[in-house]
Amino acid sequence: MHRKRKLPPAGEFTADIIDLDHEGRGFARVDGKATFIADALPGERVRFRYLRTSRDLDEGQCIAVETPSPHRVTPGCEHFGLCGGCSMQHLASEQQIAFKQKQMLDQLERSGKVRPEQIAAPITGAVWGYRRRARLGAKHVPKKGGVLVGFRERESSFLATLDRCQVIDPRVGLKLRELGALIAELSIHRQLPQIEVACSDQTVALVFRVLAAPSGDDREKLRAFGVREGFDIYLQTGGPDSIRPLDEARLLEYSPDGSDLKLRFEPTDFIQVNGSISQQTVNQAIDWLDLQPNERVLELFCGLGNFSLPLARRGAQVLAVEGEKGLVQRARENAERNGLTIRFEKADLFTTAGDENWLQPAFDKLLLDPPRAGAKEILPIVAKRRPQRIVYVSCHPGTLARDAGTLVHEHGYTLARAGVMDMFPHTSHVESMALFELG
Repeated sequence: MHRKRKLPPAGEFTADIIDLDHEGRGFARVDGKATFIADALPGERVRFRYLRTSRDLDEGQCIAVETPSPHRVTPGCEHFGLCGGCSMQHLASEQQIAFKQKQMLDQLERSGKVRPEQIAAPITGAVWGYRRRARLGAKHVPKKGGVLVGFRERESSFLATLDRCQVIDPRVGLKLRELGALIAELSIHRQLPQIEVACSDQTVALVFRVLAAPSGDDREKLRAFGVREGFDIYLQTGGPDSIRPLDEARLLEYSPDGSDLKLRFEPTDFIQVNGSISQQTVNQAIDWLDLQPNERVLELFCGLGNFSLPLARRGAQVLAVEGEKGLVQRARENAERNGLTIRFEKADLFTTAGDENWLQPAFDKLLLDPPRAGAKEILPIVAKRRPQRIVYVSCHPGTLARDAGTLVHEHGYTLARAGVMDMFPHTSHVESMALFELG
């Protein structure tokens, strides 16, 4: 027998907001119970409606602000509140940075039982039009006027009706309506659920995921759209290996550090979404390593060579390791094209036993940029090799805190410095960097 879910209380309620949670929602205690209220800010008194309730906590949506925070600003996007992205546009940019720094420090202290000796200045940049990579949904919805292109609605699996996206590169972000109109003209408009966006300074690539073969007329319409907008069009009929350009496509490449180094990439390869912040991150990481002539650097989770090539350019002997075969190959090719000698190895860094050949040479310093899961499995293995400095680039403060605790409390390192990078303005996503020194 299924127990009926209890409906949340109806009507409007009042709350005084104390803090923000890790998702950027306002935190309050209503009748002594933890309540998380979207679009509310600390110091505000708000009216809200309940979205859902449970035994331990409640969730709600702000519907009016009775006492506004001095840090509240008018959202820069007309779709704020409808679109499920960019949940912090109502908070001033400098306060978004402060929020992210607090998230990082709180996690380090609470989970890792560590605190940096120095808090680094945040890495910041443009807060609009910064996304060079995105995945857009597409769906034919006659009741909403045709084909929608964009992101899901907040608290829903439905696509939002969007005219534009202010955080995607404007060459694409201002063309969502045009993309929807294009797809609506295709015979396969019901079998085209997704568009991958990849931008470089000179090139925009759009990968249309198709569940049925486009007709000759469909191809001509896609081709004409690409010519008119200056886009390179790709079709994806199956997995990533099925991606093919509709016609000859231009090279996608970017500079990892603002120099003349160029990294080529495929439209669906992982690259950091924010080019300016990524370049600053690379340069700061290398500065923090304090490279000396001919030092040996081990780099883990190297991807396409985003850090590898700048490291080698600055004189390091680099051994770079990545788990995805295709990325390793493209990283090697990137190094060769730029005239750099780097040893790249493929290895699963989550199952490494510690006796692999690539781990045998000694190294002086370590740089790692793991995914959200962190580096729990490989970190103790490489920490035992006693590199003098470790720079850890993190996309999740919880796993950074866990791994920082391991380095400090089990391997004798000092957390010398930590700071945040505003890779995703207007979101609660926290990217950070930490420097560990051998005590």
